[in-house]
Amino acid sequence: MNMSFKKIMASVTLVTIVAMNAAYAAPIGTGSVTGSGAFDSTINWDGAFPGTASGSVTGIIVSASVAPTLTMEISTGSLALGVLSATTATASLSIEVGTNANNGVVITAQSFNGGLKSTTASGIINSLAADGVAESYKFLSATGAASDSTVAGYAITGLQNTEVTDGTAHTIYQTNKPENSTGVNDITFDVTSSIDLMTPAASNYTDTVTFTVTGNF
Repeated sequence: MNMSFKKIMASVTLVTIVAMNAAYAAPIGTGSVTGSGAFDSTINWDGAFPGTASGSVTGIIVSASVAPTLTMEISTGSLALGVLSATTATASLSIEVGTNANNGVVITAQSFNGGLKSTTASGIINSLAADGVAESYKFLSATGAASDSTVAGYAITGLQNTEVTDGTAHTIYQTNKPENSTGVNDITFDVTSSIDLMTPAASNYTDTVTFTVTGNF
């Protein structure tokens, strides 16, 4: 075999190998999700030995849920102001709230009578002069000593120091982020009252306060 013939054969062999590689540099399979053509993609071989073939399936969704939680614990079921006088009397309770509501909570306090009312005496103890006697009946709220939320941007608003004159629901605590229920009180709520010398005497002045907590999920 002469040298020219050898060169020709070598050239033919090289062309054949190149042609074979080119022929196999093509799709060799499919990446797919069972029963759904929406995810199908081609698996391509690089046409080499040794070599690799690869393809990707994208769009696989991971899903989960978190159940909502909301709790409110009030420290007592009664607020006793005692015998009223011109000096302000105060009765207090505390409230602890916990929630995973994304936009926090709102707590309101609402007077049923719009003041302290007696079933036997005329008039009502509040700041209104409708009964001809000016007194005071207030709702106040203040935050606890420590916050039980570590969520960035957490803030508290809505604290009150207001005269109660009707059945309006007063916002006494409002937050914008989730917070834990840790047993550390979030709010101190006070009811205060003072009277005038002309406030009718009676032993049965009362009011009923309703606290409502709303989670803003």
